[in-house]
Amino acid sequence: MDLQRTLHTLKGSADWVSLRHVTEKTTYRMVRDEKPDRNVISFDQGVMVEVLVEGHFGFSGTSDLSSAGIKRALDKAILMAKAASSHKVHNFSVDQRPIAKGTYKSPVVKPLDSFSAKEISDIFVDATRAMKVSDKIVSRSATAMIVETHFHTVTSSGSDFEQSFSIVNTDFSATAAAGGETQTRSDSGGLARCLQVGAEVFDRASILERSKKLAEEAVELLSADNCPDTSMDLLLAPDQMTLQVHESIGHPLEYDRILGDERNYAGWSFVKPEDFGHLQYGSKLMNVTFDPTIEDALASYAFDDSGHPATKEFLIHNGLLVRGLGGLESQSRLNLPGVANSRSSSWNRAPIDRMANINLEPGTSKLEDMIASVERGVFMLANKSWSIDDYRNKFQFGCEYGKLIENGKLTKTVKNPNYRGTTVKFWNNLKAVSENRETFGSPYCGKGEPNQVIRVGHTTPYCLFADVEVFGA
Repeated sequence: MDLQRTLHTLKGSADWVSLRHVTEKTTYRMVRDEKPDRNVISFDQGVMVEVLVEGHFGFSGTSDLSSAGIKRALDKAILMAKAASSHKVHNFSVDQRPIAKGTYKSPVVKPLDSFSAKEISDIFVDATRAMKVSDKIVSRSATAMIVETHFHTVTSSGSDFEQSFSIVNTDFSATAAAGGETQTRSDSGGLARCLQVGAEVFDRASILERSKKLAEEAVELLSADNCPDTSMDLLLAPDQMTLQVHESIGHPLEYDRILGDERNYAGWSFVKPEDFGHLQYGSKLMNVTFDPTIEDALASYAFDDSGHPATKEFLIHNGLLVRGLGGLESQSRLNLPGVANSRSSSWNRAPIDRMANINLEPGTSKLEDMIASVERGVFMLANKSWSIDDYRNKFQFGCEYGKLIENGKLTKTVKNPNYRGTTVKFWNNLKAVSENRETFGSPYCGKGEPNQVIRVGHTTPYCLFADVEVFGA
């Protein structure tokens, strides 16, 4: 549709108007136990009309893309803004909606349509067949979610920017059972390689190799001892570090949580406005960035939905908290620096403060040296469960697979490895960070009323923590 033409035909009493047109095609492919289980394609599109009236923003989404439909949405957005303006907590202006022009497109080596449904299904059939390493394997699955999304935004102040995203989320899982015991190994605990990529991820050889290893580890866990209940050194793999960063850094640094906007639904934060520039969040080895510029990470983009250009920024530098996750609206309310993270999940949601790519920067340690430095500890991979309180302070995580570290060597496998702690103490016990890191993503981060499920990415290294309480389920 011609958004510029549509915008110029709209008449209303708003000080500023924005149209955001979103189209999204989602394809699911799933094979279970060597049999195709799900092949579904869905398509969604609509327009979000956003206005500024009397110092307040108003929104109205519509799937009626006719001129009359968009005009009705404009009128409703103006009505909503006027109704709310008498209760506003802050007086906004067009400064919170900068002029943005440009394009963004996901990096793609092979176009998504270069693999047919049959070709993907055949690879997944072979993957689940490769998982049948033992009669103890009772369930095997291979899944892909393929998303093609296009955002186009124009505003009355002159913005005109388009962003196209190509996303593939794959997951491979094997469950083993014997004698009343059940263990599952999945490709990184559901946080598998969800990236902005193309069909190049459907590499048969690497998929079959990964799938077989997962199944072998699921069988191995059946006869493993439980993780011991004690306090010791804890080495976390990048796939588990992904969730640790997400829950104990990303969410508590969101400005709308700190302001209290989210406390009714998704919780508040232990972080206070006065903590920025003063709170020693972790050890000096801890460096965390907001970076939507990483090439294939799930939440990379050129502009957030307010038109704010996306740039890499340090959130935590040498362990010191220096910046939070807040878009231009929250920055104005708190009078603190933020980032370009005012994001919406689709055409029918208003943008709010969201994580994007929240990354733990690499250190200088080699993984083998980190292991060799541990006299008594445990190495954990792939998240299985998590719990964290409303303030993002006390947490407990469970992993799928563990290995004891004894006198500098990985020894026996342990099942049901779990650990718990409190955020600031835990991160201040960080004592080594690897020089290499990996990128993971999740398409299912929920927040907001009405709920918005959005895509987030994390690039994380191996991390070693001292004196952590661990236990077996």
